[in-house]
Amino acid sequence: MTAPSTSRAYRLSSEAQNLHWLLDNLVREVPGLQSVAVVSSDGLLLLSSDPEVNAAAQEPRAAAGPKGSSADLATIVSGIGSLTIGAAKLMDGGGIKQTVVAMDEGSLFVMSISDGSLLGVHAAPECDVSVVAYHMALFVGRAGHVLTPELRSELRQSMEGGR
Repeated sequence: MTAPSTSRAYRLSSEAQNLHWLLDNLVREVPGLQSVAVVSSDGLLLLSSDPEVNAAAQEPRAAAGPKGSSADLATIVSGIGSLTIGAAKLMDGGGIKQTVVAMDEGSLFVMSISDGSLLGVHAAPECDVSVVAYHMALFVGRAGHVLTPELRSELRQSMEGGR
C-alpha cells in the first residue's frame, strides 16, 4: 500500500503517510461520515478527517489546543473509551471491541485499536451501520499493527504543529 504524496504529509514518515491514506480512504469509501478521529490511549488526537486540522499540523504555530469537530470527537471518543473499559472491568466482560451510540441525528462509533488507541466515527443518520462497522474494522486491522509508540509520537507532534 503506497500513500499518495500530499502537501499535508510531506514531512511525515511513510508509515504516518500510510495511516493518513487509510483514514482518507475510509472517509471516501463510506458515505455520510461527518468526522473521523484516531485517539491515543491517553486521549490525544493522532489522526483526523478534518482538513483544517491536518493542514495546521504541517504549519508551525503558537501553542494552542486543537479546534473543530475532530477535537470534540477526540474528547468524546476518549471519554466513551474510558467509560466502556471501566464498565467491562466491573462486569468481567473482557476487552471492548466496539461501542455504538445511536442518536436521533446520527451515530457515534468507537472501535479499539490493538495498542489501546481508539478509532472514532461520527456518522449521519442515513449511514448504514454495518457498512460503517465493516470499514472501521478494515481500518483497525490495517492500522493496528503499525501504530507503534514511535509512530504515535510522530503523529502527536504533527498534530501539535511540530512543537
